[in-house]
Amino acid sequence: MKIGIVGLPQSGKMTLFETLTGNQRREGVPLSKAVPGSADILDARFDALVSMYDPAKEARARIDLMLLPKMERETIARGDIFRDIADVDAICHVVRAFDDESVYHVDGSVDPVRDMDMVNAELLLHDQIFVEKRVERLEKSLKKIKDETQQRELGLMHRMLTHLEGERPLRMMAMDTDDEALTRSYPLITRKEMVLALNIGEDDIGKAPMPEEVTARCNDGQMKAMQVSAKVESEIAMLDTEEEKREFMDDLGIGDMALETLTRLCLEALGLISFFTVGKDEVRQWLVRKNSPAPVAAGVIHSDLQRGFIRAEVMTYDELMAYGDEAALKKAGKMNLNGKEYIVEDGDILNIRFKV
Repeated sequence: MKIGIVGLPQSGKMTLFETLTGNQRREGVPLSKAVPGSADILDARFDALVSMYDPAKEARARIDLMLLPKMERETIARGDIFRDIADVDAICHVVRAFDDESVYHVDGSVDPVRDMDMVNAELLLHDQIFVEKRVERLEKSLKKIKDETQQRELGLMHRMLTHLEGERPLRMMAMDTDDEALTRSYPLITRKEMVLALNIGEDDIGKAPMPEEVTARCNDGQMKAMQVSAKVESEIAMLDTEEEKREFMDDLGIGDMALETLTRLCLEALGLISFFTVGKDEVRQWLVRKNSPAPVAAGVIHSDLQRGFIRAEVMTYDELMAYGDEAALKKAGKMNLNGKEYIVEDGDILNIRFKV
């Protein structure tokens, strides 16, 4: 899972990226270049399983993050940022909502709704221009040779164009499997899921609700939303121990770290769930598409497990915690053997039986 972080200058996107990944943009790397990073996914269930099994090795699922070039007229005109966005699975748009006279704003004032609208308009315009050009090429080609696939694609492009002209992102447009196949290779930005990260000041933590107009925009554009203080999160990240971090967070009224909230929203947006494998040798978290059958989840672990899948021994996280250990769970008849048709649920703990 790769998440691209975008935002206008001075929105706090770099501070948030560096806090989430621990990566700092190297000196000499221009702001017009994307910066890669990664971070462990924070999940309290994983921590509880590690405490229960005390494994020799532990492995969290990871999220790839990409700090995308700053959204200025120059990078927009060159198209650099759009090429980078096309390479990510979802977008985190950092929007400034904090007041600080020492940090300038390119438009002279802090206005989250205006900034949201500006960025979203640029993304819509990018897709609209691409679709218009594609329509021109298809119409020109169909005048020479009649092709059923191209004819179908032309109809899809016209539907997309109408949708975009209505100022609606393509992620809100219903598309079937054939439509997806026709457009899979196209750099359509607004098809991607988006999470809005409203960057608030320290004084607003735990006090100010998400502004109604921002919430309305998110609902209208099918976007997930969160509030974060990138500056405070960076201060928390510099503390030495988890106890110090938790105490600081409690004092400020912060429930979850930004990484926890961001990854949860991104997983929801992308339709991904977590499952686990456990034992004294290793506790590991894995990600799989929601509604995936057990062999597909097995394939996430290793292709041999999917190819030779026989059955999946399944425990649920909640039941394991409730009964205290595997022996008690098994005695209660809560450890189940499931075949190829079993649909993996979020929080399942799997032991795959296979033969190749």
